[in-house]
Amino acid sequence: MIDGPYFVLTVLGVLGTGLVAGAFCAFSAFVMRGLAALPPARGVAAMQAVNAAAVRPGFMLVFLCSAVLCAVLTVVTFVRRPEEGAVELTVGGALYLLGSFGLTVIAHIPRNDALARLEPGSPEAAAYWPVFVREWTRWNHVRTLASGGAALAYVLALTG
Repeated sequence: MIDGPYFVLTVLGVLGTGLVAGAFCAFSAFVMRGLAALPPARGVAAMQAVNAAAVRPGFMLVFLCSAVLCAVLTVVTFVRRPEEGAVELTVGGALYLLGSFGLTVIAHIPRNDALARLEPGSPEAAAYWPVFVREWTRWNHVRTLASGGAALAYVLALTG
């Protein structure tokens, strides 16, 4: 059984990865659909505002602290080599670090940066907007599943 500080870290891992999964799920389920339904100039402007709001402390604290926490849990798992929960803890860390944090860095930030450079009413923005929505949302589905999978893996580690 996982206990002591390791238990607390794992519970925080469940909470953090679960919160991030919920935020990503909201975007996949309805936010991006709503933005895609807007005329391109309004959709681009709205997404630019959302992206600016996302890098403020509220979300960034949960998103980045969850990444650090997952890294710590993974390293501690390799060092401690617990008899119970090692596989689940390793899977949870890998899912979040690669599928959530990693995908954000390689798939979302570059697209967000490209969108930020566009003038919402420009022909370039109108042409890029449908591509942005399709690709960003596709990768966001993966981030949602990875973050939710990480939370599930941590729960399984606690109950195993």
